[in-house]
Amino acid sequence: MAEAFAEYLHFKIRTDFWGYASDESLSNEQLIKETYKGIRPAPGYPACPDHLEKQTLWDLMQVKESIGVELTESYAMWPAASVSGYYFAHPEAKYFGLGKIKEDQLLDYSKRRNIPLEQARKWLNPNLQ
Repeated sequence: MAEAFAEYLHFKIRTDFWGYASDESLSNEQLIKETYKGIRPAPGYPACPDHLEKQTLWDLMQVKESIGVELTESYAMWPAASVSGYYFAHPEAKYFGLGKIKEDQLLDYSKRRNIPLEQARKWLNPNLQ
């Protein structure tokens, strides 16, 4: 249900709230194939595997205070039926997988994020080469 609502919200953003696709009229098949304009990636998925960015979103938008959704110590959302994501409206925006991260990239990431190397390794482990 949460994913279905997130997809519905993406539709409303495209057609009403931002209105960049106000005349959109796609079939279910076209929706499943994601032929609409824009994308809705989310922290923790292949295009943006860094779950730590959820904390940035929560702080900026005061999510816990506004709607009561919390982050667990592993950055899962509670209640579990919650979803989060980024919305990009550009017509050429496409989903992609980040791929494998090399040790030099991991080191650079930990410095830019100002977190210990082992913490960076923990969060990006599935993407490490």
